[in-house]
Amino acid sequence: MKHLEGKVTLVTGATRGIGRGIAIGLGEAGATVYITGRSLNNSYANDDISGTLTETQLAVEQAGGVCIPVQVDHSDDEQVRLLFERIQNEQNGQLDLLVNNAYSGVRAIKDAYGRPFWDCEPSLWDASNNVGLRSHYVASVFAARMMTRRKSGLICTISSWGSMSYIFNVAYGVGKTACDRLAADMAVELKPYNVASVSIWPGIVGTELFSRFASEANPTNATNQRNSFFSDRYNWETPLFTGRAIAKLAGDANIMNRTGRLQIVAELASQYGIVDENGDRPASLRSLRFVLPAALPALRQYSSFIPDIKMPWSLLLLTALSSPKV
Repeated sequence: MKHLEGKVTLVTGATRGIGRGIAIGLGEAGATVYITGRSLNNSYANDDISGTLTETQLAVEQAGGVCIPVQVDHSDDEQVRLLFERIQNEQNGQLDLLVNNAYSGVRAIKDAYGRPFWDCEPSLWDASNNVGLRSHYVASVFAARMMTRRKSGLICTISSWGSMSYIFNVAYGVGKTACDRLAADMAVELKPYNVASVSIWPGIVGTELFSRFASEANPTNATNQRNSFFSDRYNWETPLFTGRAIAKLAGDANIMNRTGRLQIVAELASQYGIVDENGDRPASLRSLRFVLPAALPALRQYSSFIPDIKMPWSLLLLTALSSPKV
């Protein structure tokens, strides 16, 4: 079960949410996990939901991994450079996995929710895409310098279904599309050095902030589908689900066959035989097992009988473009 023993990994933005789940999933697999975030022992002053590096460290160690917390603000390139310098020195140049997850735009998305882009301040762009796109590029630069020397490694960039269809706002969607392109283009230049790069699409993940967002977005009109994506919590994943999928990717001897491509967490789980924290296996958002019950809630109690057939991307995009926007 400890197939990542001896592997050195880094998860950015791991005080809570998906980053915390990824760190725990890597810990379960026995990895040494460096984690970053702005809050070491006390929650960040501007947030009202708790989460610290120390808390994540304890959870990773309880799962069986070695965890090294490093307080880093990913909007500061010098702090990021020093982070990789530390890993270089402490691990003799070894870095097997970078997970680009740090994201500082959740609160800005919440504050701007339901408003068109022209009614928002231009700073919404920076809140969505500085730590969450640019920061991924910067971290990847330093990680690639280490990985290409050893001719081995994997860079996973956390993206979203929002790169394909409108979710939240304009700045968010453009940023996620750019994350996918970042992963794909890095793969082209990294491939000769046997370093893989993929983008990761989780499903609907019940993080602390997203759960609160969903509760506050609950529609007052039961016939209004605008917010049903959030409010009913159907087919939600836990952050650990993404962590377990990435842990399997990091140990896949044939990872170069996947480089440059987006990887959907629920579909990785099916391929690798992974289950979520509660023992379930949520369906991919492009599977008939999700799409039909999502459109017809009466079918949800029968979802296990619906074939797990993936919709073609062209049909899925057409469906997304014609569906009610969240």
